[in-house]
Amino acid sequence: MEKAKVYFTDFRTQLDVSLGVKLQRLCRKAGIESIDFTEKFTAVKMHFGELGNFSYLRPNYVKAVTDLIRELGGKPFLTDCNTLYPGSRKNALDHLYNAEVNGFNSVTTGCYVIIADGLKGTDDVTLPVPGGVYCREAYVGRALHDADILISLSHFKGHEMTGFGGAIKNVGMGGGSRAGKMQQHNDGKPAVDPELCRGCRKCARECGSDAISYENGKAVISQELCKGCGRCIGACAFDAIKPQQDSALKALCCKMAEYTAAICYGKPCFHISLIMDVSPNCDCHGENDAPILPNIGMLASFDPVALDQACADLCLAAEPVRNSQLGDHLATPGWHHHHDHFLDSNPNVLWKETLEHGEAIGLGTRNYELIRM
Repeated sequence: MEKAKVYFTDFRTQLDVSLGVKLQRLCRKAGIESIDFTEKFTAVKMHFGELGNFSYLRPNYVKAVTDLIRELGGKPFLTDCNTLYPGSRKNALDHLYNAEVNGFNSVTTGCYVIIADGLKGTDDVTLPVPGGVYCREAYVGRALHDADILISLSHFKGHEMTGFGGAIKNVGMGGGSRAGKMQQHNDGKPAVDPELCRGCRKCARECGSDAISYENGKAVISQELCKGCGRCIGACAFDAIKPQQDSALKALCCKMAEYTAAICYGKPCFHISLIMDVSPNCDCHGENDAPILPNIGMLASFDPVALDQACADLCLAAEPVRNSQLGDHLATPGWHHHHDHFLDSNPNVLWKETLEHGEAIGLGTRNYELIRM
């Protein structure tokens, strides 16, 4: 496979050029204008940040992208799917409020927010996974699938499980409905914490496989009947229902790549990543630690594997921030140096497996040409 083109620019600007304009120029240079946006619904897949987290992308960058899409004739909307875990983005109403509080609205971004998998994370479509090894089908937020064009706009940062979060995690994990996130994150099925259960029976009404019964007024999920769709998790207002077993990290990394392949298959896709405020953990947390690396730059490509590989390589070549989780670890006497910033920040992660599997199933290539602008 020939080298993929990944376009890069740093955060330096002239007095008369804003970073938003520079981002638009980067997208044009990377070939976004080759996509026919005319009257096309264009999903801008991003992460709005959990309430209390300050490291997510500023809305200003989002508006630069949506303004460009609209200039090219497209009809952009911002989108993400609800979370599997309890928090401020568990259902569409809380998710929309979260986005509004964090600054994402029609004025600041130039378009509206649509939660792709609906009110309770159950509005999804089932897609085949091209080349799937771990997943034959993917459960994807309906609005994301219904869009004519997909633009991923990712905050490239560290992650406590997958090493980093970039384009593949933004699209693959972020684009999965609750059932999709269940499939990626968990090999098991949900269970009820009887201490938290109030016996309200909402979960049973949502269950599509009659797997929920009640004993002494508390819900019990039959592991034989349960299909693992996760609808009960979204229905419970008391966070009494949770997944039981995390997937092995390698399986998780590979499933994310497969979900990205399913979501991107058959439609024009363009991917943008900003390496800035590189927190050690995901923006899904209600807080964020100091950046582990300096702000590096903005990148764009049609190839999500090449883009993530380029971002990772730039990060690995950067000087760690001393007053950070990574800096603290590297300064610890006797620390086992992995010579890998992601592993030295979170020693139990895997990340190369995502890119290797993405390449193996034809999602993209790790072989790229970095074109500096």
